[in-house]
Amino acid sequence: MLGLKLPTDPRWVNIVEKNIDEILTDHAYCEQKAASTAISLIVSFPEYSALVQEMTALAREEMGHFKMVHDRIIGRGQTLGRDRKDLFVVELLKFFPKGGSRTTQLVHRLLYAALIEARSCERFRLLSEALKDKELADFYHKLMVSEAGHYTMFLSFARTYGDRKEVDQKWEDLLAYEASIIKNLGTKETIHG
Repeated sequence: MLGLKLPTDPRWVNIVEKNIDEILTDHAYCEQKAASTAISLIVSFPEYSALVQEMTALAREEMGHFKMVHDRIIGRGQTLGRDRKDLFVVELLKFFPKGGSRTTQLVHRLLYAALIEARSCERFRLLSEALKDKELADFYHKLMVSEAGHYTMFLSFARTYGDRKEVDQKWEDLLAYEASIIKNLGTKETIHG
């Protein structure tokens, strides 16, 4: 369903399992960045009323997820660590050229967001199926369902605001590029790395 060209190496879960506190901190910041992305889309493209409505709801939801992850960090007797660069996102954002029309910029941002959500969904599925901590596994299962909805929403908006054939080609090209990035990742205790 996600269309990802290269699945995550299942051994990534073993790395996560040994570093739960690190993954929770990284995950918390991923949720915060997702909320920031939604707000940024509202600020940049206020004329798209349907998008503004959905991004408003998404920003609230993502901050709710941030709180849920942060609560788990506190519950484990830890504090939220410092944010670090998400190398996956840094590399992904190099794919589309800068500039172009406002519509092109919007479509590119929506496609990036869709792919980030799709990869998060895939990683959450792995965590939900393989973590030994069943409470944490159930938590990631619930988030996986939510992320799948986000992925499809962003892709649908891209197809609505851009030329469908062109958007679908860009999506396929971005998926292929993402596979080339992900093959070199999956060795760190981060959601995307």
